[in-house]
Amino acid sequence: MKLYHIAIMAVATLLTATACKESTFLDNPPQGVLSDDVLQSEKGVSLLVSSAYSALMGPEGQSWSVWFYPTTNWTYGSVRADDAYKGGGGVGDGGDVHRMETMDIDATVGNLDGKWFHLYTSVQRCNSALRLLNSMSEEQLPSRNVQIAEMKTLRAHFYFELSRMYNQIVYFEEDYEGEVSALSNVEYNRDQILEKIANELEEAAKVLPATPSELGRVGKYQALAYAAKVNLYRAYTQDDKTHAVTGTNKQLLQHVVELCDQVINSGKYDLLDNFQDLDRVATGDNSKEGVFQIQYSMNDGSSDAGRVNWSNLLNAPQGPYSGDGFFLPSQDLIDAYQTDANGLPLFDTYYQNHFDVFNPSTGVSENVSANVDPRLDYVVGRPGITWKTYTATPCQNTWVRDQGTYGYHCTKRFFVSPESKEMYGAWPWGASALNWNIIRYSSVLLWKAEALIELGTDLEQARQLINKIRSRAANKEYWVRDFKDNKKYAANYVIGLYPAAGWTQDYARKALRFETRLETAMEGERFFDLVRWGIAAETMNAYFAHERATRVYYVNSKFTAGRDEYFPISNTQYNLSNGAYTQNPGYGSF
Repeated sequence: MKLYHIAIMAVATLLTATACKESTFLDNPPQGVLSDDVLQSEKGVSLLVSSAYSALMGPEGQSWSVWFYPTTNWTYGSVRADDAYKGGGGVGDGGDVHRMETMDIDATVGNLDGKWFHLYTSVQRCNSALRLLNSMSEEQLPSRNVQIAEMKTLRAHFYFELSRMYNQIVYFEEDYEGEVSALSNVEYNRDQILEKIANELEEAAKVLPATPSELGRVGKYQALAYAAKVNLYRAYTQDDKTHAVTGTNKQLLQHVVELCDQVINSGKYDLLDNFQDLDRVATGDNSKEGVFQIQYSMNDGSSDAGRVNWSNLLNAPQGPYSGDGFFLPSQDLIDAYQTDANGLPLFDTYYQNHFDVFNPSTGVSENVSANVDPRLDYVVGRPGITWKTYTATPCQNTWVRDQGTYGYHCTKRFFVSPESKEMYGAWPWGASALNWNIIRYSSVLLWKAEALIELGTDLEQARQLINKIRSRAANKEYWVRDFKDNKKYAANYVIGLYPAAGWTQDYARKALRFETRLETAMEGERFFDLVRWGIAAETMNAYFAHERATRVYYVNSKFTAGRDEYFPISNTQYNLSNGAYTQNPGYGSF
C-alpha cells in the first residue's frame, strides 16, 4: 500500500466533492492543478484541509465507490449485526455484503480491502494537511494551531474506524516519511491504538474553540464527545488472541463520565422533541442533537443532486423513491420494540412473538396487537402504516424488491418524506441535503449511563439518563397516526420509564444495552457495541437461530468467537506489505 502524499495528488481531482452545505466553509471547491507555490500558502492549507473534511463522506467523493464501502457503516455495523438484512435484489446482489451478513468472510473479500484502502487514504489526507500546517508559522497562518487540532480530530476518527473494524492496524503520523507498506500492523495492539486515538482527541480539544469559526468544522465538544466514545471502548479490555472481554477499567470509565459531562454541561446540546425530526433537513441538520455531523447539500452546483449522502443511496425503498431497496430491518429488530404492560422491553422473550407478519395472500399484516415502543414506527416501514408525512399511500410490501428472501419491511430512517421539497426528484433516488450524525447527543447520554452502570457508583443517575431518552419517545404528540383514521395511532404504543425499584446493576446493564439498540437502530453501531460488550458470539448465534426458519440464507451461519469480532487483513494488503503484515486471530496465517 503506497499512500504517501496521496491526498495532495487527490486534491485536484477529488476535492470537488467536498462535504458541505452552501453556508459552510467548504463553499467553493477548487479545480485544476495545484502548484508548489499554491500549496505553500494559506490557500494551499485551505485546499488540503478541505480535502480531509471531504473524506468524511468517502475519499473518492460523490460516486458509486461508497455504495458498498459506506461511511455510514450500514454494511459493517448493522447488516453484520442482528439489526438488518442486506436487501436489494437477492443474495447475489452485493455479494460481498451478503458474505459479511452470513459470517462467510475470509481474506479474499474485496470489499474489506477497499474499505481499508479508503480509510488509509483518508488518514493520509489529514497527514498531508498536517505536514503543510507544521511547516508554517502562526505569523503566516494565525489559525494554524486550531487547524492542526481539526486535522488530528479527523485523523482520530478514521483511525478509530480502522481499529474497530480490523483490530491489527498500521498506525503512523504525519512525520513518518517512509512507505506505509514498510510498517508492521502489530507494532501496537488494540489498547495501545485506542489510547493514541483518545489522547490525540483530548489534546485537540484543548486547542479547538467551543464554537467553531465556520459551520462544518469540528470544535472542542466534537473532540471531547469522540474522546468519550473511544475511552469507553478502551474501558472494556480485550484479550489480544481471543478478543474476549477480560474486564473493565474503572479509571477509564470514570474518565468517560467526566468527558460526557463536559459535553452535557456545555449547554450546546439536547434531544430534539420529536425523534422523526432527525430525518428532516430543516430540523435535523446542525440541530441541538447533532453533536458531530457529516455535512451534505443539494442543488449546490455540483454534479447530480449535489453533495448528497451517496453512502445511503442504495437503501431508498421502491415505491415513491424508485430506489434499490438495500438495508432492511430484521424481524429480530422489529420484535425487540415490543413492550410489556408497563411499557418496558421484553429483554429475554421478545423474539418468541413475531410482531407484524405480513400475509401476502391476504395483503394484511397479522399479529399486530402487542404493545410496542413508538420508535418502531420511526425506524421501520411496515406495510399499511403511515410513511412519514406521505399521504398518497401508506408503506407497501411492494417497496421491498426481493420479498421472498427479505420479507416486507423497509428502513424508514435517513430519508426525507418523498413528497417533501427537501428531496431530490430524480436520480439519485431519495437524495437530499440530510446530514449524517457521527455522534448524536442521545449517544452521549447513553455513554455516560453505561459508564456509571459499569462503575456501579451512581445507578440512579444512569436510570435518569436512560429515562430521559425514553421520555422523548413517549411524547404522544409525535406518535405515528393510522393511515386510514388520523384519530388512531398506527400501533398500540406503550412505553414506560424504568422505576427505581429493582434497578440493580445487572438489570441496569441489561436495560442500557437494550436501550442503546432501540435508540440507535440502523445507525451502523450495533455490531461494534456487541463486540465492545463481549457478547457478540452469544447474541449473533442466538439471532441466527431465531431467524433461519424464515431467512434460509442463514442456515449455515455461525459467529465464531475469537475470529468474527474483526475483519481479516486482506490478501491484497498483505502482498503490498511484502509479507510484513500479520493476520488477525482466527483466520489462519497468510
